[in-house]
Formats: sequence, structure tokens, C-alpha cells
Amino acid sequence: MRFCKSSNGLTIFTSLATAMFGGLVALTVSAQQPAPAHPQADVLSIGGAVTEIVVALGQQHRLLARDTTSTYPPAVTNLPDVGYMRALSPEGVLSVGPSLILSEEGAGPPEALEVIRAADVAYVEVPDALDATGILSKIEIIGSALGVPDRAEGLAAEVGAALDAAQARADVPAEDRKRVLFVLSTDGGKINASGTGTAADAIIRMAGGVNAVDDFTGYKQLTDEAVGISAPDVILMMDRTGDHAAADDELFDMPAIRLTPAAETRSVVRMDGLLMLGFGPRTAEAVEALNAALYGTPG
Repeated sequence: MRFCKSSNGLTIFTSLATAMFGGLVALTVSAQQPAPAHPQADVLSIGGAVTEIVVALGQQHRLLARDTTSTYPPAVTNLPDVGYMRALSPEGVLSVGPSLILSEEGAGPPEALEVIRAADVAYVEVPDALDATGILSKIEIIGSALGVPDRAEGLAAEVGAALDAAQARADVPAEDRKRVLFVLSTDGGKINASGTGTAADAIIRMAGGVNAVDDFTGYKQLTDEAVGISAPDVILMMDRTGDHAAADDELFDMPAIRLTPAAETRSVVRMDGLLMLGFGPRTAEAVEALNAALYGTPG
């Protein structure tokens, strides 16, 4: 994540043509292949937070493969990638030969999971978390599945203490709390934003903010009028490119955003998506970083 000052507010900102080339192509392809797996590697981890917990438990050597959302720590990106967790194929998942699949809740599609669950492979689903209790439960479940409950107990104690401290430091008087609009995407000039019951809603509240939209659950495309009524002081987004992103000038020039308090001060916060929404071992770090971005306090 990177930080920089805007003029009035805070922005945060991660076919072979001839046979003579055959040897060169072979060498290039070989160089791009994932590194050989550790002899003890037997686990396929699906879900960025699940993978983070496996590593935090000291079990990275057990990882055989991962899904596309598993990008931290960076070393795990050297593992084979079986695809996006919500668009898995049974063939891709089972082709890596896992003996244990640790999967975040919400993986799919359902028909693919039916085939995967019917295979002769242990499958453990890890429930979503939207608070400290849920994160500690994730650690316990994954530690048990990996056969390291003692390590899980120690990690849970460490993570729990960090979360308690981060939330205590992020506590803000009700009258001073900023209204935050989490924008999932701006595809087609439309604002897709978070209501309640989401990871975005949870991290905003944990960091001492107020979700500017509380009249629906989940994510929804908002009308320009609804965005105006939400009156956010700050726009919160994931720090990535594509349909989920918009440069500051583009964002604040959108009719839906233009007349909000956030646009007046050009206040936008961009954070790494997995750090912010993963609800894994680094959530205390996310709470402190977001609190610092909102209120200028040390992170």
C-alpha cells in the first residue's frame, strides 16, 4: 500500500515457427514452471486468508497448490494456481493431487464442489469471518485439520491480542466518526457499493468508521441519488486496476460522487484487497492502517 497527499485530502495508494527455436522455447517454458513441491506438500489451499493462516502456522511446506486469491505472502504465488475460488473446475483442483483441501466458505460453483467432495480427498470448509471471534475460529479449524492444534492455539492468542489492541486504538467517539462508502467497482460509470453484512462493512466499523450505506445487505449497484443521500466523508476502494478501480479525477468527476463530502475534500483510501477484506492473521494491521488513513493517527 502506498500513501500520498492530494491537494485537499488523503489518498492511499500493489506456434513454434521453426524447429531451430525448439530448444529455446523449451527452456523458456521450463523456467516459467512452478518450483518443485516440497516432499511433504499435500495441501491445496483455497482462499487468501486460509493460505495466510497455513503459512502463519509454519506449515507452508505442506502447500501443494493454491487458488488465484492466495497472493500473500508473495512466495505462495510460486505454487500452481488452480483458478479463482468461485469458478473452480474439478479437473483443475484434483489434477494437483492433494490429500487435503482447505477451502474458504463460498468456493464454487456448487456443481464443481459436488464432484470435488465426492473424490477421495479430505475436504475442510473454513467459515467466513467478520470479527475477531471468527478469525480465531478460522485459525483453530485450520490448525486442527493440519494436525498442529498447539501452534494454532499460540497463533490465535497472538492474533487475538493484536486485534484487541488495534481496535482499542481505533476507538473513536461516535460524534467524530467518519462516514465511509466502500466502492467495490465503478464499471460502466455505476457505483457498486457495500451495504451491511460484508467484510467491507466489518472492517470499516472495526477501524472506527461508519458505513455510509446501511439499508441493504451485501453489495448492490446504487443510483446516483442513493450515493448522494449516503453522504460519505471518505471513499474506500481496493488498490487494484481494472473495472474495480478508477483514478481520482475520474472517480470524483462521476455524477454520483461529485456532490458528496468526500468529493469536496478529495478523500479516497485505497488498500490491498486481501489485507482489508481477508479477515486473516493481518486484520489488526488492516484496522490500524484504515484508522490512520481516516483520522491521521499513527498506524
